[in-house]
Amino acid sequence: MFDLTEDPLDPGPVVEDVRHPGSGAVVVFLGIVRDEDHGRRVRYLEYDSYRSMAEKEMRKVGEEVLARWPATRIAMRHRFGRLEVGETALVVAVSAPHRGDAFEACRYAIDRIKEIVPIWKKEVWEDGEAWLEGHPVQG
Repeated sequence: MFDLTEDPLDPGPVVEDVRHPGSGAVVVFLGIVRDEDHGRRVRYLEYDSYRSMAEKEMRKVGEEVLARWPATRIAMRHRFGRLEVGETALVVAVSAPHRGDAFEACRYAIDRIKEIVPIWKKEVWEDGEAWLEGHPVQG
């Protein structure tokens, strides 16, 4: 499971996608829209993406994780569209035989998503807005 959706994220199916009898640990990361950033009150976020490329790059991150931690399983879903404060923007789940590998692989995946996946975030505050993140689309 490596995809984007406009629907609210439920971590349950993402976790179930990585569970298996050999997994002694499942680490789940939820990226949540917070109400403040750098002293500014956040009203909501808008995510946009080059969807087919984003899903391709998410799969690439999954392949990198499996190459570094072969006994793991990984799944991730990212929202796009308008997200209100408190909503989940990203779910990443990683299972592994041991917790250390699960934690390391999950952190690695989150960092790589931010580095290479073409998803753009606009933060809307009470007094303005700005596109804060994004990655150039490489073709």
